[in-house]
Amino acid sequence: MEIKAVIYDCDGVMFDSFEANFAFYERIMTPLGLTLDRRDETTMRVLHTYANRDVLSFFFPNEPERSKALDLAAAIDYRDLVPLMRIEGGFVETLEALQSQVHLAVCTNRSTSMDAVLLEFDLARYFGCVMTASQVRNPKPHPDPLYRVLEHYRIAPHEALFVGDSEVDRQAAAAACVPFVAYKADLSGFARIDHHGEILSLLER
Repeated sequence: MEIKAVIYDCDGVMFDSFEANFAFYERIMTPLGLTLDRRDETTMRVLHTYANRDVLSFFFPNEPERSKALDLAAAIDYRDLVPLMRIEGGFVETLEALQSQVHLAVCTNRSTSMDAVLLEFDLARYFGCVMTASQVRNPKPHPDPLYRVLEHYRIAPHEALFVGDSEVDRQAAAAACVPFVAYKADLSGFARIDHHGEILSLLER
């Protein structure tokens, strides 16, 4: 098959953003009297894979706490947290190699912070389409964001690869019928890679 686009999730794939995301939600939870437990696997999974509005609905299912949490989230300038993010090894070099071969896109459950992150790391120039949770009614695990990327490039699902690291990513890819590449994760799909450069060999299959 001919691959015409490679689509990347952001957190856990493009970046190790664990500390930045943890700090973001800590700034919301602490004023509301909640403490985040790093050892709680369910909490960590929700924080780092779901869209902001879904995370806050999970922790604050009732009003007025949910509205207070949303207000606190809106007041955070994510640029203050970007220094806590670490770009994944080999990622920029892989983008350099890919940009002349395929379209490149981002499909993330981040919302308004994505532009600041791309700007800070000088990555915006690589991506012709950046799809965030704020641009769709239903973020991942729904297939809507991936559909939007496919529509942007006018390609079929089998002509793209989606690189993700979570079950949320895998479910979105499966629902959109886009081949899924698991990055440093034991998830079923088209392939698994442990280094970004390995994506280049997948284009030759």
